[in-house]
Amino acid sequence: MNGLTEGLQNAVEYIEDNLTEELNINDIAAKAYVSAFYFQKIFSVLCGFTVGDYIRSRRLTCAAQELSADDARIIDIALKYGYDSPDSFTRAFTRFHGISPSAAKEKGAHLKAFAPLRIKLTLEGGTMMEYKIVEKSAFTIMGKSRRFCTDTSYTEIPMFWQEHYQNGGGEIIKGMFGACIDSDGKNFDYLIADLYFPWNDIPEGCQTRTFEAGTWAVFPYRGECPKALQDVNTQIWSEWLPNCKEYELAGNYNLEMYYDKEFGEIWLPVRKI
Repeated sequence: MNGLTEGLQNAVEYIEDNLTEELNINDIAAKAYVSAFYFQKIFSVLCGFTVGDYIRSRRLTCAAQELSADDARIIDIALKYGYDSPDSFTRAFTRFHGISPSAAKEKGAHLKAFAPLRIKLTLEGGTMMEYKIVEKSAFTIMGKSRRFCTDTSYTEIPMFWQEHYQNGGGEIIKGMFGACIDSDGKNFDYLIADLYFPWNDIPEGCQTRTFEAGTWAVFPYRGECPKALQDVNTQIWSEWLPNCKEYELAGNYNLEMYYDKEFGEIWLPVRKI
């Protein structure tokens, strides 16, 4: 088991040990030795669901087991697993199990179970992945920013781009970059941006972000977006990064660079291990 795989398993075990406690994404990610921003990206790609979905599913699984096994009150179970009221617990429970908490207490009730994760990376075929490691000087980008939640960003960011161009934003910011910048782990800032040069004015509603000189892993993609970009992104987090023994993540951000409609790059800040 390599360092990243071991870290992910540590994080899962931490979640399991604290299902009845308040869980903070920064504390969870610390067990995997990466930032909350990167942890959520890696977790979602490898597992196919978000960290929040996993926690919710495990809590509702355990809640159902307790309801069916003893005479615990619904309100006590709801509070134990982080729900503020019996009503919110009942809604979540019913969506997950297909029956209400009170029905779950009946003998023979059919319940769903979401098993704890065991992180294991296996080889499924020799896929080729193109990348290069480059040293870049410090540079600054300028663009329009919006805050996104990691759970919904995959659907909302394309809408942000569409809105940007429909409202004439392309006349000011052409969209050379898409930049994901970590903020608090759960939420992050995304910029539709171009390179910024200090002798230029900053248009109203725009902001700048500077990236220090450093090492970047650069992954090209070719084909129709967003599928081509997303396919390479999935490979990065599920194949390249877990199996990379020479570099580790550095910095809580990554960039997409667009050359044209069917060619671009994903930039990931790294450092030598």
